Amino acid sequence: MAELPDVEIMRQYIDLNALRQVIEDVEVLNGSVLKGVSPEKLVETLRKNSFEESSRYGKYLFIRLRKNGWLALQFGMTGHLKYFKDLSEGPPYERLLISFTRGRHLAFASQRKLGQVELIASVEDYIRQHNLGPDAMSRSFDLSSFKKALSKAKRSTVKTALMDQSLLAGIGNVYSDEIMYQSNIHPSRRVGQLDEAMMKRLFTKTKHVLRKAIEYRADPRKFPESWITPYRRSRRKFAGCVGPIESIKVSGRTSYFCPQSQKI
Repeated sequence: MAELPDVEIMRQYIDLNALRQVIEDVEVLNGSVLKGVSPEKLVETLRKNSFEESSRYGKYLFIRLRKNGWLALQFGMTGHLKYFKDLSEGPPYERLLISFTRGRHLAFASQRKLGQVELIASVEDYIRQHNLGPDAMSRSFDLSSFKKALSKAKRSTVKTALMDQSLLAGIGNVYSDEIMYQSNIHPSRRVGQLDEAMMKRLFTKTKHVLRKAIEYRADPRKFPESWITPYRRSRRKFAGCVGPIESIKVSGRTSYFCPQSQKI
């Protein structure tokens, strides 16, 4: 599933391209991505409307409409947005096509149809209804808040706790691995086994990894050679690990780590 850096980049993309343009037409090309709204209602709400601002919380993107609430987007594993001029430039697997009066288009694409599009009245109510914890990149989310969140899962592995959206919103399988690698914490270690220094390092690296991933446009090809993410599936040696990468299952998810620096 798209994680916080991916969604933040799409939020910036919307701000750069699609705000304050009158929507001329809307085509729902595959209604399976709609949640809680019919194609007819979505078209009726968006037509002649406009996007005024965007915000992100965890893995969710919210776009405020000039009237009648917000558009809420969840991207799943393959969802993304594309803004373009000619219809021939549209992305594969378009599920929703929004056309503006300026002659430009915005497509919501999702190959595996796991993305979701909703109409909501309130972002705050949506966050509460989905039982989301603090956003991992919120300025108010400090070390004290981090320790408080993880204290609710002392028996869980660190990886499981980082990925639990009710504790901390925004981190998934890929970035939890990177955060633990840079923190020198084994994926199987329990939260209750972390001492004060490890907890502080984990918090610092959480903020660092997410911030830098956004700067690198969430593109592993641009990540430093000392990061584990570009080498996850290759299992080969890299600048940050003297031996080959190993993998284990943690709470049903494959976790990649460096056994030399991440000791159990």
